[in-house]
Amino acid sequence: MNSVFLRRLIYILPLPVLFGSLLLGPSASAEAGKILSWLYGLLFREAAAGSEEALVGTIVWEVRMPRILLTFLVGGALAASGNALQAMFRNPLVAPYILGLSSGAAFGAALALVLPFLPVQPTAFGFGLFAVGLAYFLARTRKTVSVVSLILSGVIVTGIFTALLTIVQFLSDPYKLQTIVHWTMGNLHNSSWAKLRSAAPGVGIGVIWLFLFRWRMNVLAQGDDEARAVGLNPERERVLILIPATLAASAAIAVAGVISMIGLAVPHMVRMMLGPDNRHTLPASFTFGGAFLLLVDTCSRTLASFEIPVGVFTTLLGGPFFIFLLKKARIGWET
Repeated sequence: MNSVFLRRLIYILPLPVLFGSLLLGPSASAEAGKILSWLYGLLFREAAAGSEEALVGTIVWEVRMPRILLTFLVGGALAASGNALQAMFRNPLVAPYILGLSSGAAFGAALALVLPFLPVQPTAFGFGLFAVGLAYFLARTRKTVSVVSLILSGVIVTGIFTALLTIVQFLSDPYKLQTIVHWTMGNLHNSSWAKLRSAAPGVGIGVIWLFLFRWRMNVLAQGDDEARAVGLNPERERVLILIPATLAASAAIAVAGVISMIGLAVPHMVRMMLGPDNRHTLPASFTFGGAFLLLVDTCSRTLASFEIPVGVFTTLLGGPFFIFLLKKARIGWET
């Protein structure tokens, strides 16, 4: 299929998913027909105060809309961050979770939940950046970073911060413990306009920064020698990409918890469709990742009478997909 057509399709994919998610939900007071009626009234006439349409409007605007927008933002941030990290380290197995970014940001956010004087977003970003920097430092030998050592150091750092997160849970009071446990599963049921406003600056700055540096990712993906040949300092460029990737992912983790597989699987899906050019895969990963997580979240809140944590859903879906990639031997950059 034509790659230009696929790119355009991926870019417009969020629109029907956003609209479909708006119509679906467990509330009997806001069924699809009632929402369509409310939208018609919003466009062509004014709803009477206290009417059923006013109630539908409250549910749509105060409950579903912030959750839909926050979910899209979180999915896009994780996918764009994963795309950047995979290109930067020339390793298709790299993702925010594997490098320790997710566990570091999760520990920082959990610590901020227990200690109210700590701001959640800066604390999550600081520990996420520290975790990735530590993994990179441990893997670096003789000014080079091998794929195997990077994966192993990421596993070590993830284990360390997971243990620290467990200590925070153990020392927390029961009320905060319940909040942290739900949050570590990856949950969006507490979405609000306030959370959206808190996550938007970090995600926005990080993703826009990565978008401006996407051509440099192509150079880094060719190797350090090629990067130096065109006048780029590979070490400095990695830092300039690592900071916004960490900022975007940690901002998403701070409001949504640990949601795995999005940063690993979505960039693979996009590369399978569009090829390895980061000028196209980075923006496509953001839109496709947002739409994908939104679709998963819609299923998690509508398929059963109770809500399944979206992080559980993404792991159940991403695991088989990754096994499929391994079996098909399409794990490398040739996709």
